[in-house]
Amino acid sequence: MHNAIYEYGPGIYFNMTNKCPCECAFCVRAGTEGLGSADSLWLDDEPNPGQVIAQLEGMDLSGYTEAVFCGFGEPFCALESMLEVAAHLKSRGDCPAVRVNTNGLGDLISGQHTPPLLKGLIDVISISLNAPTKERYTQLCRPAFGESSFEAMLKFARECKEFVPIVAFSVVDVLAREEIAACEKIADSLGIPLRVREFGG
Repeated sequence: MHNAIYEYGPGIYFNMTNKCPCECAFCVRAGTEGLGSADSLWLDDEPNPGQVIAQLEGMDLSGYTEAVFCGFGEPFCALESMLEVAAHLKSRGDCPAVRVNTNGLGDLISGQHTPPLLKGLIDVISISLNAPTKERYTQLCRPAFGESSFEAMLKFARECKEFVPIVAFSVVDVLAREEIAACEKIADSLGIPLRVREFGG
């Protein structure tokens, strides 16, 4: 259970699952076992919300800049657990902003409309745009849902703006400059800021 919660930089992170419907060519877990304070982020079993909440008891969260759902899997693969832990975090008086790092395929993963479920629980959502076209996205991210994934991700991002105060896109700097520029155009058209992050960062 120790690797369900870890520190990375100034944030506290929640590694709720190792499941993911994508096999991204640049996925960090292909090259390392752990991040931050975690020697390994591979889970023997997925933690249930009660276990995570119990682990938080007695912890002072006021020194962290943010609480982030991000680990070696896609947080929406553990949607109910994520929402329950997020509700606990928001009920505390010492919790920083709550962020989710996601591939944006939550609706396809869960088979339901997920953005409304985030209202009041998630302050920031960072969505991996990763490519400027559905063809390139499918090539790089290899989603289990095929080419429909790209449009589903963009739809999810648009709809999150109604329920989450801060919505952002990210791309990894392994893309060519022209592709990053094309991603910036997509982000601008949706009124969503884009962050270019370092590979492995």
